[in-house]
Amino acid sequence: MGTPNILLTRIDNRLVHGQVGMTWVNTLGANLVIVANDEVANDEVQQNLMDMVLPETAESRFFTIEKTIRIIGKAAPHQKILLVIKNPEDALKLVHGGIPIQKINVGNLHYAEGKKQLSATVSVDEADIQVFQKLHDLGVELEVQGIPNERARDLMELLKQD
Repeated sequence: MGTPNILLTRIDNRLVHGQVGMTWVNTLGANLVIVANDEVANDEVQQNLMDMVLPETAESRFFTIEKTIRIIGKAAPHQKILLVIKNPEDALKLVHGGIPIQKINVGNLHYAEGKKQLSATVSVDEADIQVFQKLHDLGVELEVQGIPNERARDLMELLKQD
């Protein structure tokens, strides 16, 4: 298995949506968007909605977490990948599965009662924090950044603040 050319791994609980999909693809120069999500892998309606907001320069694939782990290593070097996942748990599964993820862009985790808000778009609960801690311990860099022209901030540093 080769090393897949992953330009960015992004956590976004809306996955690919609106300008965000377009903006990240264009900024990164990605030509393949892999959405790793068990639910969406089997939901053509959601897949079609996501395809609509991606530029024509990028292809998309919708895989389960397990399938992503199994086949991402077969990607060709010219495939410049934006890997999109829904939550920290799935990120940890991918890392445990052997996908070489060095850095994760945490773009969007909705606020809910009892969550700690780290930025305008990212809120975490205890379970999220535990998973992020595990990812951090595995050497994965964690950055909070909604859109490319926003300054990236270290998630572990944000967690230390009150």
